[in-house]
Amino acid sequence: FQYGAAPGAPGIHGQAQDPLFGYFSAVAGSDGQIDASELQMCLTQSGISGGYKHTNLLTKHTTIGMLDRDFSGKMGFNEFKELWTALNGWKQNFMGFDRDQSGTVEPQELHQAITSMGYRLSPQAFNVIVHRYGINGKVAFDDFVACCVKLRVLTGIE
Repeated sequence: FQYGAAPGAPGIHGQAQDPLFGYFSAVAGSDGQIDASELQMCLTQSGISGGYKHTNLLTKHTTIGMLDRDFSGKMGFNEFKELWTALNGWKQNFMGFDRDQSGTVEPQELHQAITSMGYRLSPQAFNVIVHRYGINGKVAFDDFVACCVKLRVLTGIE
């Protein structure tokens, strides 16, 4: 028996109970899958980026590729839920090191953020990341997400 359900009536089970399912199903449409454009719309509507710049479409394609278990180029609800968890973790990590709330992290803050996620990079590899994802030596949230996706794909560390 569920609170609010009529005695003996079937309760809501599985995905429909999950609050994320509303975001997902509103965007996924009849195929029950989200592609990169739909993911962009879903994340924009949800406000996951908060005060930070929304991630670009190329980052979305890479992100879907990170979790696309069936190589369809789209993600189902469980993959979306996994992404949501990762994005929230990355956002919290980023915000924790963006001490001035500028929407960017300096190289030393980026190093601390990456290290706190369990990555151990050589100084040379770290410099490559700063040059690849930074602008004027600072890394914005969108680029931080892209960096995290690449690190996860390359290392398997979640």
